[in-house]
Amino acid sequence: MKLYYHPLSGHSHRARLFLSLLGAQHELVLVDLKKGEQKSPELLKLNRFGQVPVLQDGDTVVSDSNAILVYLAKSLGRTDWLPENPTIAAAVQRWLSVAAGEIARGPAAARLVTVFGAPIDAEDAIRRAHAILTLVEQELSTRTWLAAEQATIADIALYSYISSAPEGNVDLSAYPHTRQWLTRIEALPGFVAFQKTAVGLAA
Repeated sequence: MKLYYHPLSGHSHRARLFLSLLGAQHELVLVDLKKGEQKSPELLKLNRFGQVPVLQDGDTVVSDSNAILVYLAKSLGRTDWLPENPTIAAAVQRWLSVAAGEIARGPAAARLVTVFGAPIDAEDAIRRAHAILTLVEQELSTRTWLAAEQATIADIALYSYISSAPEGNVDLSAYPHTRQWLTRIEALPGFVAFQKTAVGLAA
């Protein structure tokens, strides 16, 4: 398998982290976002949206980080990470939607301002970040993992941008249960860290 990625992309890290947790053999292919390589003819053949990450598994190509998580869990038969139980599967999907929605518009967007200089309303992104973090904190105040009794791809989908939220000037000090959850993920065998950037509160 090949994973086309960028080390400062939380979406890329999400996929890379799961590959590592699974112990799946893979090759990392760096895509230089500053040079616009994600829009190169080669990458556009793999993902017409011109984004990373992209997973190439033989003749199968999967783009979108959450889709990659689902593909890996399904193709490798890892029902521990994506349970077949309808209620748990629905809970996982709920959090994947949060990752693509509130997390993307909140902590991920706030970090885009400081790390990549994106023309985004930072105050609005920070406000959105705290709104979703409040909900995540409430969820984790009564449970160890987001969707099941063990870690699932729901936890992996949210980890990268929550762990790096301080880089976007989003303070995590008011969310003790969430910080404990981050520590639990970081203790999982095969964990690989998200590359840090000295910006925002992390400067």
